[in-house]
Amino acid sequence: MKIIHWGYAALLVFCSACSEDESTLDPTNTNANPAVIPEAQGLEIPRIDAETGDIYAHYTTTIRDERVLNYTLDWHPDRKHSRWVAFIFTHTTAARNWDRDNWNGAYWDGQPWEGDPFQPDPDIPAGERTELSDFRGSGYDRGHLCASADRLFSQDANGQTFYLSNMSPMQSGFNQKDWVKLEGQVQSWGRGCAEKDTLFVVKGGTIRTEQIKAHTRSGIAVPRYYFMALLNKKFSGSQHTYRAIGFWVEHKSYGGNPDLRSWAVSIDELEEKTGIDFFCNLPDRVEIPVEQTCDPELWSGL
Repeated sequence: MKIIHWGYAALLVFCSACSEDESTLDPTNTNANPAVIPEAQGLEIPRIDAETGDIYAHYTTTIRDERVLNYTLDWHPDRKHSRWVAFIFTHTTAARNWDRDNWNGAYWDGQPWEGDPFQPDPDIPAGERTELSDFRGSGYDRGHLCASADRLFSQDANGQTFYLSNMSPMQSGFNQKDWVKLEGQVQSWGRGCAEKDTLFVVKGGTIRTEQIKAHTRSGIAVPRYYFMALLNKKFSGSQHTYRAIGFWVEHKSYGGNPDLRSWAVSIDELEEKTGIDFFCNLPDRVEIPVEQTCDPELWSGL
């Protein structure tokens, strides 16, 4: 698994594969990520800016031993929380080859497990990462950002979702009854062959000072809001077509029956709320109209 540190306006060149579905950069695109950072060219990667922290990319292999990018995250040690987590659903990564229930008695990452393999992110140095003790007694769930059910194409892919860098301190009811409903809907879109060729996903919890709800006793930022940004790409009529939608969710209990449509916003509105420039690698001629539109009717099941 490869670790990547990207600084603002970094000038490092990485000799490694980009995401499975790479963007075609438009030289007139004024806000695209710098071309000298190849792994920042995937459509799922937000704009690298002055608020970007340390970027970690977790790779794994499929059951056919194909190396793929599992997910990428923007880690902020001072908040003990990521700013965003990004990944894609393709035919390969949408596969179901592992079940979370299989962890009881499973062997992975050099040891046997008697349940979910929660552990510190091995790529983040000690002192900069969260530890199991940071969540113990916090009163919050270890809530996945890239959900366990988002990554079922291999045991390794699923196991990496239990790294604590991918966890956010969530209220139990919100995590287990409300947020999970939106996650399930996104998984339905990601695995629906008729819906897409590729679904690009960015998830996160807000860690800007004014958007932090609280801190745990160990100092983990508790987001006041959670968000998702989705970009759907499908080849149709001899060309790629795109549609996008965002979700902005206050961190509170909705009683297990949330109105998902009420959380929907345009990507432009989500960018204004979060300060994150999503899907910046799209050519401007595509990005501008796609990000202005929020039409729930285009998203089946919403």
